[in-house]
Amino acid sequence: MTNTSQKSTKKKQILLNAFDMNSVGHINHGLWTHPRDQSHRFNELSYWTDLAKTLEAGLFDGLFIADITGVYDVYQNGIDLTLKESIQLPSHDPSTLVSAMASVTQNLGFGITVNLSYETPYQFARRFASLDHLTQGRIGWNIVTGYLDSAERLIGQKGLKDHDLRYEQAEEFLELCYKYWEGSWENDAIRKDKVNRIFTDPNKVHQIQHQGRFYQSEGVFQVSPSPQRTPVLFQAGASPRGLAFSTRHAECVFIGGDQPEKLKQQVDKIRELAVQQGRNPEDIKIFVGITVITAETDVLAQQKLEEYASYASPEAGLAHFSSSVGIDLAQYADDEAIPYRQTNSIASVNNKFKENKITPNDLKAQHKLGGRYPLIIGSGQTVAEKLIQLIDETGIDGFNLTRTVAPESHHDFIQYVIPELQQRGRFKTEYAQGSLRQKIFQHGDHLTALHPASHFRCQNSKDKQHIVKETVDKQSA
Repeated sequence: MTNTSQKSTKKKQILLNAFDMNSVGHINHGLWTHPRDQSHRFNELSYWTDLAKTLEAGLFDGLFIADITGVYDVYQNGIDLTLKESIQLPSHDPSTLVSAMASVTQNLGFGITVNLSYETPYQFARRFASLDHLTQGRIGWNIVTGYLDSAERLIGQKGLKDHDLRYEQAEEFLELCYKYWEGSWENDAIRKDKVNRIFTDPNKVHQIQHQGRFYQSEGVFQVSPSPQRTPVLFQAGASPRGLAFSTRHAECVFIGGDQPEKLKQQVDKIRELAVQQGRNPEDIKIFVGITVITAETDVLAQQKLEEYASYASPEAGLAHFSSSVGIDLAQYADDEAIPYRQTNSIASVNNKFKENKITPNDLKAQHKLGGRYPLIIGSGQTVAEKLIQLIDETGIDGFNLTRTVAPESHHDFIQYVIPELQQRGRFKTEYAQGSLRQKIFQHGDHLTALHPASHFRCQNSKDKQHIVKETVDKQSA
Protein backbone atom coordinates (compact mmCIF):
# COMPACT_ATOMS: atom_id res chain seq x y z
CA MET A 1 0.00 0.00 0.00
CA THR A 2 2.82 2.39 0.87
CA ASN A 3 4.64 1.77 -2.40
CA THR A 4 1.48 2.36 -4.44
CA SER A 5 0.81 5.58 -2.58
CA GLN A 6 4.36 6.82 -3.10
CA LYS A 7 4.23 5.96 -6.78
CA SER A 8 0.93 7.79 -7.31
CA THR A 9 2.30 10.97 -5.78
CA LYS A 10 5.03 11.05 -8.42
CA LYS A 11 2.68 11.12 -11.40
CA LYS A 12 3.88 13.72 -13.87
CA GLN A 13 1.93 16.96 -14.17
CA ILE A 14 1.10 17.64 -17.81
CA LEU A 15 2.53 20.78 -19.44
CA LEU A 16 0.30 22.39 -22.04
CA ASN A 17 0.90 24.99 -24.75
CA ALA A 18 -1.59 26.29 -27.27
CA PHE A 19 0.04 26.04 -30.70
CA ASP A 20 -0.84 28.81 -33.12
CA MET A 21 0.47 31.16 -35.78
CA ASN A 22 -0.10 34.81 -36.69
CA SER A 23 -2.03 33.75 -39.77
CA VAL A 24 -5.32 32.22 -40.91
CA GLY A 25 -4.23 28.68 -41.76
CA HIS A 26 -1.68 27.11 -39.43
CA ILE A 27 -1.70 23.29 -39.07
CA ASN A 28 -5.29 22.22 -39.77
CA HIS A 29 -5.97 23.72 -43.17
CA GLY A 30 -9.27 24.71 -44.75
CA LEU A 31 -11.12 25.19 -41.45
CA TRP A 32 -11.10 28.96 -41.95
CA THR A 33 -14.20 28.30 -44.09
CA HIS A 34 -16.17 26.99 -41.08
CA PRO A 35 -18.97 29.46 -40.21
CA ARG A 36 -17.88 29.69 -36.57
CA ASP A 37 -14.16 30.06 -37.27
CA GLN A 38 -12.69 33.46 -36.42
CA SER A 39 -9.11 33.00 -37.66
CA HIS A 40 -9.69 35.55 -40.42
CA ARG A 41 -9.48 38.11 -37.57
CA PHE A 42 -5.83 37.24 -36.90
CA ASN A 43 -4.82 40.79 -37.91
CA GLU A 44 -6.96 42.28 -35.10
CA LEU A 45 -5.30 42.79 -31.73
CA SER A 46 -8.46 41.86 -29.81
CA TYR A 47 -8.36 38.40 -31.41
CA TRP A 48 -5.05 37.76 -29.67
CA THR A 49 -5.74 39.48 -26.35
CA ASP A 50 -9.00 37.52 -26.05
CA LEU A 51 -7.12 34.31 -26.83
CA ALA A 52 -4.46 35.10 -24.20
CA LYS A 53 -7.14 35.70 -21.54
CA THR A 54 -8.90 32.46 -22.51
CA LEU A 55 -5.70 30.41 -22.26
CA GLU A 56 -4.77 31.91 -18.91
CA ALA A 57 -8.25 31.16 -17.57
CA GLY A 58 -7.61 27.57 -18.68
CA LEU A 59 -4.20 27.54 -16.92
CA PHE A 60 -2.26 26.86 -20.12
CA ASP A 61 1.48 27.11 -19.56
CA GLY A 62 2.07 29.01 -22.74
CA LEU A 63 1.00 30.19 -26.16
CA PHE A 64 3.54 28.91 -28.65
CA ILE A 65 3.44 30.90 -31.91
CA ALA A 66 4.99 29.36 -35.00
CA ASP A 67 6.37 31.38 -37.89
CA ILE A 68 8.00 30.97 -41.29
CA THR A 69 10.03 33.21 -43.53
CA GLY A 70 8.96 32.59 -47.11
CA VAL A 71 5.95 30.89 -48.70
CA TYR A 72 4.88 27.37 -49.57
CA ASP A 73 5.51 27.27 -53.31
CA VAL A 74 6.61 23.66 -53.93
CA TYR A 75 3.20 22.03 -54.52
CA GLN A 76 2.21 22.39 -58.19
CA ASN A 77 5.29 24.61 -58.50
CA GLY A 78 3.46 27.74 -57.37
CA ILE A 79 1.40 29.48 -54.71
CA ASP A 80 -2.12 29.43 -56.17
CA LEU A 81 -3.45 26.87 -53.68
CA THR A 82 -1.41 28.47 -50.88
CA LEU A 83 -3.16 31.77 -51.53
CA LYS A 84 -6.63 30.32 -52.06
CA GLU A 85 -6.54 28.24 -48.88
CA SER A 86 -4.43 30.72 -46.88
CA ILE A 87 -1.77 28.13 -46.08
CA GLN A 88 0.22 30.34 -43.69
CA LEU A 89 -0.14 33.16 -46.20
CA PRO A 90 -0.67 35.94 -45.34
CA SER A 91 1.28 35.60 -42.10
CA HIS A 92 2.49 38.36 -39.79
CA ASP A 93 5.39 38.78 -37.36
CA PRO A 94 4.51 36.94 -34.11
CA SER A 95 6.73 39.01 -31.80
CA THR A 96 4.50 42.05 -32.40
CA LEU A 97 1.71 40.35 -30.43
CA VAL A 98 3.54 39.68 -27.19
CA SER A 99 3.37 42.99 -25.35
CA ALA A 100 -0.38 43.31 -25.89
CA MET A 101 -1.08 39.77 -24.70
CA ALA A 102 1.25 40.17 -21.73
CA SER A 103 -0.64 43.29 -20.67
CA VAL A 104 -3.90 41.34 -20.20
CA THR A 105 -2.34 38.31 -18.47
CA GLN A 106 -0.06 37.65 -15.49
CA ASN A 107 1.10 34.04 -15.89
CA LEU A 108 0.78 32.87 -19.49
CA GLY A 109 4.12 32.27 -21.21
CA PHE A 110 4.89 33.15 -24.83
CA GLY A 111 7.08 30.98 -27.05
CA ILE A 112 7.94 32.90 -30.20
CA THR A 113 9.50 31.37 -33.31
CA VAL A 114 12.32 33.35 -34.91
CA ASN A 115 14.48 32.06 -37.75
CA LEU A 116 18.06 32.97 -36.84
CA SER A 117 19.24 32.57 -40.44
CA TYR A 118 17.65 35.91 -41.31
CA GLU A 119 18.50 37.84 -38.13
CA THR A 120 21.58 39.56 -36.78
CA PRO A 121 22.39 38.24 -33.30
CA TYR A 122 22.62 41.67 -31.70
CA GLN A 123 19.29 43.06 -32.88
CA PHE A 124 17.54 39.79 -32.11
CA ALA A 125 19.05 39.49 -28.62
CA ARG A 126 18.10 43.09 -27.86
CA ARG A 127 14.49 42.55 -28.98
CA PHE A 128 13.99 39.42 -26.90
CA ALA A 129 15.70 40.83 -23.82
CA SER A 130 13.33 43.79 -24.11
CA LEU A 131 10.35 41.43 -24.35
CA ASP A 132 11.56 39.51 -21.31
CA HIS A 133 11.50 42.77 -19.36
CA LEU A 134 8.03 43.75 -20.59
CA THR A 135 6.54 40.30 -19.88
CA GLN A 136 8.30 40.11 -16.48
CA GLY A 137 10.13 36.96 -17.52
CA ARG A 138 7.52 35.12 -19.60
CA ILE A 139 9.24 34.98 -22.97
CA GLY A 140 10.64 31.96 -24.80
CA TRP A 141 12.36 31.57 -28.16
CA ASN A 142 11.73 28.72 -30.57
CA ILE A 143 15.02 28.40 -32.45
CA VAL A 144 14.68 27.55 -36.14
CA THR A 145 17.16 27.64 -39.00
CA GLY A 146 14.68 27.55 -41.91
CA TYR A 147 13.81 25.05 -44.60
CA LEU A 148 12.28 27.06 -47.46
CA ASP A 149 14.11 28.02 -50.65
CA SER A 150 11.50 30.77 -51.10
CA ALA A 151 12.85 32.46 -47.97
CA GLU A 152 16.37 32.53 -49.38
CA ARG A 153 15.16 34.13 -52.58
CA LEU A 154 13.25 36.77 -50.63
CA ILE A 155 16.42 37.94 -48.91
CA GLY A 156 18.46 37.87 -52.09
CA GLN A 157 20.22 34.50 -51.77
CA LYS A 158 20.27 31.79 -54.41
CA GLY A 159 19.16 28.86 -52.29
CA LEU A 160 19.01 27.20 -48.91
CA LYS A 161 22.30 26.56 -47.13
CA ASP A 162 23.29 22.97 -46.49
CA HIS A 163 21.33 21.44 -43.59
CA ASP A 164 24.33 20.89 -41.29
CA LEU A 165 25.90 24.23 -42.20
CA ARG A 166 22.75 25.95 -40.96
CA TYR A 167 23.29 24.31 -37.58
CA GLU A 168 26.94 25.37 -37.48
CA GLN A 169 25.78 28.95 -37.97
CA ALA A 170 23.12 28.43 -35.29
CA GLU A 171 25.75 27.31 -32.77
CA GLU A 172 27.68 30.54 -33.21
CA PHE A 173 24.49 32.62 -33.17
CA LEU A 174 23.58 31.10 -29.79
CA GLU A 175 27.07 31.60 -28.39
CA LEU A 176 26.99 35.29 -29.25
CA CYS A 177 23.50 35.73 -27.81
CA TYR A 178 24.65 34.09 -24.57
CA LYS A 179 27.48 36.61 -24.40
CA TYR A 180 24.97 39.45 -24.69
CA TRP A 181 22.36 38.06 -22.32
CA GLU A 182 24.63 36.50 -19.71
CA GLY A 183 28.00 38.20 -19.97
CA SER A 184 27.72 41.94 -20.51
CA TRP A 185 25.94 43.09 -17.33
CA GLU A 186 26.49 41.89 -13.77
CA ASN A 187 23.38 41.13 -11.75
CA ASP A 188 23.68 44.19 -9.52
CA ALA A 189 24.87 46.67 -12.18
CA ILE A 190 21.66 48.72 -11.95
CA ARG A 191 21.68 50.89 -8.80
CA LYS A 192 19.06 53.63 -9.43
CA ASP A 193 20.87 55.83 -6.93
CA LYS A 194 19.32 59.29 -7.33
CA VAL A 195 21.32 60.88 -4.50
CA ASN A 196 24.70 60.01 -6.01
CA ARG A 197 23.47 60.21 -9.61
CA ILE A 198 24.43 56.64 -10.46
CA PHE A 199 21.83 54.71 -12.41
CA THR A 200 24.29 52.02 -13.54
CA ASP A 201 27.63 51.13 -11.98
CA PRO A 202 30.18 51.42 -14.84
CA ASN A 203 32.42 48.80 -13.20
CA LYS A 204 29.73 46.17 -13.58
CA VAL A 205 29.09 46.49 -17.34
CA HIS A 206 31.46 44.70 -19.71
CA GLN A 207 32.22 44.79 -23.40
CA ILE A 208 31.58 41.77 -25.58
CA GLN A 209 34.34 40.66 -27.93
CA HIS A 210 33.44 38.11 -30.58
CA GLN A 211 35.30 37.25 -33.77
CA GLY A 212 33.79 34.14 -35.34
CA ARG A 213 33.25 32.40 -38.64
CA PHE A 214 29.78 33.87 -39.21
CA TYR A 215 29.56 36.85 -36.83
CA GLN A 216 31.72 39.61 -35.37
CA SER A 217 30.69 41.85 -32.49
CA GLU A 218 32.34 44.30 -30.11
CA GLY A 219 30.72 46.50 -27.49
CA VAL A 220 28.29 46.67 -24.60
CA PHE A 221 24.85 45.06 -24.76
CA GLN A 222 22.24 47.82 -24.56
CA VAL A 223 19.70 45.95 -22.42
CA SER A 224 20.16 45.50 -18.68
CA PRO A 225 19.61 41.99 -17.26
CA SER A 226 16.02 40.87 -17.75
CA PRO A 227 14.24 38.53 -15.31
CA GLN A 228 15.35 35.38 -17.14
CA ARG A 229 18.40 36.87 -18.91
CA THR A 230 18.22 34.17 -21.60
CA PRO A 231 14.65 33.41 -22.77
CA VAL A 232 13.37 29.87 -22.34
CA LEU A 233 14.83 27.97 -25.30
CA PHE A 234 12.58 25.83 -27.52
CA GLN A 235 13.72 23.69 -30.45
CA ALA A 236 12.38 20.95 -32.72
CA GLY A 237 15.41 19.49 -34.51
CA ALA A 238 15.00 15.75 -35.10
CA SER A 239 17.81 14.99 -37.56
CA PRO A 240 21.10 13.74 -36.03
CA ARG A 241 22.55 17.25 -36.33
CA GLY A 242 19.35 18.81 -35.06
CA LEU A 243 19.24 16.49 -32.05
CA ALA A 244 22.84 17.29 -31.16
CA PHE A 245 21.95 20.98 -31.27
CA SER A 246 18.70 20.70 -29.31
CA THR A 247 20.13 18.49 -26.56
CA ARG A 248 22.97 20.96 -26.10
CA HIS A 249 20.87 24.14 -26.01
CA ALA A 250 17.11 23.56 -25.78
CA GLU A 251 15.05 23.43 -22.62
CA CYS A 252 11.83 22.43 -24.39
CA VAL A 253 11.99 20.05 -27.35
CA PHE A 254 9.15 19.32 -29.77
CA ILE A 255 8.90 15.86 -31.30
CA GLY A 256 6.39 14.35 -33.71
CA GLY A 257 4.64 11.02 -33.99
CA ASP A 258 1.54 9.12 -32.96
CA GLN A 259 2.89 5.68 -32.06
CA PRO A 260 3.77 5.45 -28.35
CA GLU A 261 6.68 3.06 -28.85
CA LYS A 262 8.33 5.39 -31.40
CA LEU A 263 7.71 8.42 -29.21
CA LYS A 264 9.34 6.63 -26.29
CA GLN A 265 12.37 5.83 -28.43
CA GLN A 266 12.71 9.51 -29.29
CA VAL A 267 12.31 10.55 -25.66
CA ASP A 268 14.91 8.03 -24.46
CA LYS A 269 17.36 9.16 -27.15
CA ILE A 270 16.93 12.85 -26.25
CA ARG A 271 17.49 12.16 -22.54
CA GLU A 272 20.55 10.01 -23.32
CA LEU A 273 22.05 12.69 -25.58
CA ALA A 274 21.42 15.33 -22.91
CA VAL A 275 23.50 13.30 -20.45
CA GLN A 276 26.26 12.98 -23.06
CA GLN A 277 26.19 16.78 -23.38
CA GLY A 278 26.80 17.06 -19.63
CA ARG A 279 23.24 18.14 -18.83
CA ASN A 280 20.59 16.84 -16.47
CA PRO A 281 18.11 14.94 -18.69
CA GLU A 282 15.22 16.33 -16.66
CA ASP A 283 16.28 19.86 -17.65
CA ILE A 284 14.66 19.17 -21.03
CA LYS A 285 10.87 19.06 -21.30
CA ILE A 286 9.56 17.16 -24.32
CA PHE A 287 6.33 18.12 -26.10
CA VAL A 288 4.24 16.40 -28.79
CA GLY A 289 1.92 18.26 -31.15
CA ILE A 290 -1.71 17.08 -31.08
CA THR A 291 -5.13 18.01 -32.40
CA VAL A 292 -8.12 17.38 -30.11
CA ILE A 293 -11.81 17.29 -30.97
CA THR A 294 -13.85 17.06 -27.77
CA ALA A 295 -17.44 17.47 -26.65
CA GLU A 296 -19.79 16.38 -23.86
CA THR A 297 -19.84 12.75 -25.06
CA ASP A 298 -17.81 10.52 -27.38
CA VAL A 299 -20.71 10.47 -29.85
CA LEU A 300 -20.99 14.26 -29.94
CA ALA A 301 -17.22 14.55 -30.38
CA GLN A 302 -17.35 12.18 -33.35
CA GLN A 303 -20.17 14.22 -34.87
CA LYS A 304 -18.13 17.39 -34.38
CA LEU A 305 -15.18 15.75 -36.14
CA GLU A 306 -17.31 14.90 -39.16
CA GLU A 307 -18.68 18.46 -39.22
CA TYR A 308 -15.18 19.94 -39.10
CA ALA A 309 -13.88 17.50 -41.72
CA SER A 310 -16.52 18.69 -44.19
CA TYR A 311 -14.81 22.11 -44.17
CA ALA A 312 -11.17 20.95 -44.03
CA SER A 313 -8.84 20.70 -47.03
CA PRO A 314 -6.64 17.58 -47.14
CA GLU A 315 -5.09 18.88 -50.37
CA ALA A 316 -3.99 22.06 -48.59
CA GLY A 317 -2.40 19.81 -45.99
CA LEU A 318 -0.60 18.02 -48.81
CA ALA A 319 0.66 21.35 -50.17
CA HIS A 320 2.02 22.28 -46.74
CA PHE A 321 3.66 18.85 -46.49
CA SER A 322 5.26 19.32 -49.94
CA SER A 323 7.20 22.34 -48.75
CA SER A 324 8.14 20.61 -45.50
CA VAL A 325 9.90 17.85 -47.47
CA GLY A 326 10.93 19.96 -50.47
CA ILE A 327 9.17 17.67 -52.96
CA ASP A 328 6.20 18.52 -55.22
CA LEU A 329 3.81 15.76 -54.22
CA ALA A 330 1.34 16.81 -56.94
CA GLN A 331 3.52 14.98 -59.49
CA TYR A 332 2.55 11.57 -58.08
CA ALA A 333 -0.66 9.65 -58.72
CA ASP A 334 -2.91 9.24 -55.68
CA ASP A 335 -1.98 5.57 -55.25
CA GLU A 336 1.69 5.90 -56.27
CA ALA A 337 4.40 5.34 -53.66
CA ILE A 338 6.38 8.53 -53.09
CA PRO A 339 10.11 7.80 -53.49
CA TYR A 340 12.63 9.09 -50.97
CA ARG A 341 14.78 11.92 -52.23
CA GLN A 342 17.32 13.76 -50.10
CA THR A 343 16.57 17.47 -49.78
CA ASN A 344 17.65 20.37 -47.59
CA SER A 345 14.22 20.66 -45.98
CA ILE A 346 12.93 19.01 -42.78
CA ALA A 347 15.03 15.85 -42.61
CA SER A 348 12.95 13.99 -40.02
CA VAL A 349 9.75 14.41 -42.07
CA ASN A 350 11.41 13.52 -45.36
CA ASN A 351 12.92 10.33 -43.89
CA LYS A 352 9.44 8.83 -43.55
CA PHE A 353 9.53 8.12 -47.31
CA LYS A 354 12.69 6.12 -46.76
CA GLU A 355 11.17 4.10 -43.92
CA ASN A 356 7.65 3.44 -45.27
CA LYS A 357 5.67 3.12 -48.49
CA ILE A 358 3.53 6.27 -48.52
CA THR A 359 1.16 7.46 -51.27
CA PRO A 360 -0.62 10.82 -51.71
CA ASN A 361 -3.84 9.03 -50.74
CA ASP A 362 -2.22 7.96 -47.47
CA LEU A 363 -1.22 11.53 -46.76
CA LYS A 364 -4.68 12.89 -47.62
CA ALA A 365 -6.25 10.37 -45.24
CA GLN A 366 -3.78 11.46 -42.58
CA HIS A 367 -4.69 15.08 -43.32
CA LYS A 368 -8.41 14.56 -42.70
CA LEU A 369 -8.53 17.92 -40.93
CA GLY A 370 -5.92 19.44 -43.21
CA GLY A 371 -3.09 18.74 -40.75
CA ARG A 372 -0.81 15.81 -39.99
CA TYR A 373 -0.73 15.94 -36.18
CA PRO A 374 -2.15 13.02 -34.17
CA LEU A 375 -5.91 13.43 -33.81
CA ILE A 376 -7.53 12.62 -30.47
CA ILE A 377 -11.33 12.50 -30.42
CA GLY A 378 -13.77 11.99 -27.56
CA SER A 379 -15.41 13.30 -24.43
CA GLY A 380 -13.33 15.16 -21.90
CA GLN A 381 -12.90 11.93 -19.94
CA THR A 382 -11.82 9.96 -23.01
CA VAL A 383 -9.35 12.62 -24.16
CA ALA A 384 -7.89 13.07 -20.66
CA GLU A 385 -7.29 9.35 -20.30
CA LYS A 386 -5.61 9.17 -23.72
CA LEU A 387 -3.33 12.11 -22.90
CA ILE A 388 -2.37 10.63 -19.55
CA GLN A 389 -1.67 7.28 -21.22
CA LEU A 390 0.62 8.96 -23.75
CA ILE A 391 2.50 10.78 -21.00
CA ASP A 392 2.94 7.63 -18.89
CA GLU A 393 3.86 5.29 -21.75
CA THR A 394 6.31 7.56 -23.56
CA GLY A 395 7.93 9.80 -20.94
CA ILE A 396 6.98 13.02 -22.74
CA ASP A 397 6.18 16.03 -20.55
CA GLY A 398 3.36 17.76 -22.37
CA PHE A 399 1.52 18.76 -25.52
CA ASN A 400 1.30 21.53 -28.08
CA LEU A 401 -2.41 21.79 -28.78
CA THR A 402 -3.24 22.96 -32.30
CA ARG A 403 -6.43 24.86 -33.03
CA THR A 404 -9.12 23.61 -35.37
CA VAL A 405 -12.09 26.02 -35.35
CA ALA A 406 -10.87 29.18 -33.62
CA PRO A 407 -11.42 29.97 -30.81
CA GLU A 408 -14.03 27.24 -30.29
CA SER A 409 -11.57 24.38 -30.03
CA HIS A 410 -9.67 25.98 -27.14
CA HIS A 411 -12.89 26.74 -25.28
CA ASP A 412 -13.95 23.10 -25.75
CA PHE A 413 -10.64 21.79 -24.41
CA ILE A 414 -10.83 24.03 -21.36
CA GLN A 415 -14.46 23.13 -20.69
CA TYR A 416 -14.27 19.37 -21.19
CA VAL A 417 -10.67 18.15 -20.84
CA ILE A 418 -8.94 20.38 -18.28
CA PRO A 419 -11.34 19.49 -15.39
CA GLU A 420 -10.88 15.77 -16.11
CA LEU A 421 -7.09 16.13 -16.00
CA GLN A 422 -7.34 18.10 -12.77
CA GLN A 423 -9.60 15.50 -11.14
CA ARG A 424 -6.96 12.90 -11.90
CA GLY A 425 -4.25 15.06 -10.35
CA ARG A 426 -2.43 15.46 -13.65
CA PHE A 427 -2.88 19.18 -14.33
CA LYS A 428 -2.40 22.19 -12.08
CA THR A 429 -5.29 23.97 -10.40
CA GLU A 430 -3.38 27.24 -10.10
CA TYR A 431 -0.24 28.81 -11.52
CA ALA A 432 3.07 28.65 -9.69
CA GLN A 433 4.81 31.94 -9.00
CA GLY A 434 7.81 33.24 -10.93
CA SER A 435 9.11 33.44 -14.47
CA LEU A 436 8.24 31.06 -17.29
CA ARG A 437 11.43 29.09 -16.60
CA GLN A 438 10.65 28.87 -12.89
CA LYS A 439 7.09 27.72 -13.61
CA ILE A 440 8.27 24.95 -15.93
CA PHE A 441 11.36 23.71 -14.09
CA GLN A 442 11.16 25.03 -10.50
CA HIS A 443 14.90 25.74 -10.34
CA GLY A 444 14.93 29.53 -10.60
CA ASP A 445 14.66 32.21 -13.24
CA HIS A 446 18.03 31.58 -14.91
CA LEU A 447 19.60 28.74 -16.84
CA THR A 448 21.40 26.20 -14.66
CA ALA A 449 25.17 25.89 -14.35
CA LEU A 450 25.00 22.74 -16.50
CA HIS A 451 23.75 24.68 -19.51
CA PRO A 452 26.42 25.94 -21.99
CA ALA A 453 25.22 29.52 -21.51
CA SER A 454 26.71 29.45 -17.99
CA HIS A 455 30.21 29.61 -19.52
CA PHE A 456 29.54 33.17 -20.67
CA ARG A 457 28.23 34.64 -17.41
CA CYS A 458 29.78 37.63 -15.72
CA GLN A 459 32.21 36.21 -13.21
CA ASN A 460 31.70 38.56 -10.29
CA SER A 461 32.03 37.06 -6.83
CA LYS A 462 28.29 36.68 -6.35
CA ASP A 463 27.92 34.80 -9.63
CA LYS A 464 30.90 32.57 -8.85
CA GLN A 465 29.39 31.55 -5.53
CA HIS A 466 26.08 30.84 -7.23
CA ILE A 467 27.66 28.74 -9.99
CA VAL A 468 29.86 26.78 -7.60
CA LYS A 469 26.98 26.13 -5.22
CA GLU A 470 24.67 25.08 -8.07
CA THR A 471 27.29 22.70 -9.45
CA VAL A 472 27.87 21.15 -6.02
CA ASP A 473 24.11 20.74 -5.57
CA LYS A 474 23.86 18.93 -8.92
CA GLN A 475 26.75 16.65 -8.04
CA SER A 476 25.28 15.89 -4.63
CA ALA A 477 21.95 15.04 -6.21
